[in-house]
Amino acid sequence: MRAEIITIGDEILIGQIVDTNSQWIGTELNKIGVSVHQISSIQDDKEHILNALKEAQDRVDIVILTGGLGPTKDDITKHTIASYFDDHLELNNDVVDHIQQLFKKYKIPFGESNRLQGMLPTKATMLKNLYGTAPGMWFYENNIVFVSLPGVPNEMKGLMKYEVLPKIQKQFKLPYIVHKTIMTYGQGESVVAERIEEFENNLPSFIKLAYLPNYGRVRLRLTAKGDDKALLENGINEQIEKLYNLIPDIISGFDEGGKLEDKIGTLLKNKNKTIATAESLTGGKIAATIVSVAGSSAYFKGSIVAYSAETKQDLLNVAKSTIETNTVVSKEVAKEMAIGVQQKLQSDYAIAVTGNAGPTKDHNDKSVGIVFIAIASENSVLVEEFNFGKPRGRVIDKTVNKALEMLEKEILKNS
Repeated sequence: MRAEIITIGDEILIGQIVDTNSQWIGTELNKIGVSVHQISSIQDDKEHILNALKEAQDRVDIVILTGGLGPTKDDITKHTIASYFDDHLELNNDVVDHIQQLFKKYKIPFGESNRLQGMLPTKATMLKNLYGTAPGMWFYENNIVFVSLPGVPNEMKGLMKYEVLPKIQKQFKLPYIVHKTIMTYGQGESVVAERIEEFENNLPSFIKLAYLPNYGRVRLRLTAKGDDKALLENGINEQIEKLYNLIPDIISGFDEGGKLEDKIGTLLKNKNKTIATAESLTGGKIAATIVSVAGSSAYFKGSIVAYSAETKQDLLNVAKSTIETNTVVSKEVAKEMAIGVQQKLQSDYAIAVTGNAGPTKDHNDKSVGIVFIAIASENSVLVEEFNFGKPRGRVIDKTVNKALEMLEKEILKNS
């Protein structure tokens, strides 16, 4: 069972917004056994939409469109879809009633443009939007499902969760898809691939291997697809055992899904511990990543962005002599920053980072890309030096990722 996701909107094509909808939809479809064959973004233009629909129906079983469903005149998706199916629009009173009730609840005036959102193609099955005004639409033509959803993320997710995914599961007999992802650290993709080349060449036909490299790590994702779930799971487990025999020195465990900051938050909450950060080159990005997790106030004490040497001294109690002797980009300064923020904010753990993100070295003797990361725990401070190269954005992102990886290891070590 294959699907195609089409996002509609000029704002995506010009980079005004980032298309996160497709990623989320693809993940959810995969969970129920639907493979995403293609993802594309197109202009909010009638001919483009018609062409995209025609091309998609020739290669997949399910076509999901997001965007272009709203009360404004430039939202033409609904009319275009009606044209594609040789259909016309009629007023759906259930949709109008829903919009009126929603507007009444929030004391919003109801206008004619809002009433027009109740106009739907007659061939469409209306999908109720619990979180907004524009309904979703479900078509089944020539043994192909076409779904049109609003582009607002929370509205799209609600429609997928409560309407679209259940209908797909009811209408189609879907295969099982089993994933298992192994985390490796310390070697690049090409080195890992060379080490497991024979393993990859001898994988069973129903199992595929994908390399997912990121800053400082490579994830190895094994995917099995078929009708016998037990066979798939057993096959995956056998291959995992082989990998552990081949590359035990670089395997750090499994990626069970979810982000590292989510896992760290869970660990800290379960252990009733807290974290604080002292940041120089990352400018608060580590703190922003930590607090992106709902409920992080339970364990995040705060952050001090100490960009200058004077701020490191005044707010983090880094000794002036330490800076004069070692420069601000040093193991010694990173250690004192971590201890300083840990004491000032009274946290159990602390992250501190200092380094040269570039393009200049800013009055120190370390090369661009050199970064020191310190993790303070209750009884010790771990400091490591890294060379993250160039350019500036890459250095900052790698610093954030590595700092969180080091923190997770320290928390687990102290379990």
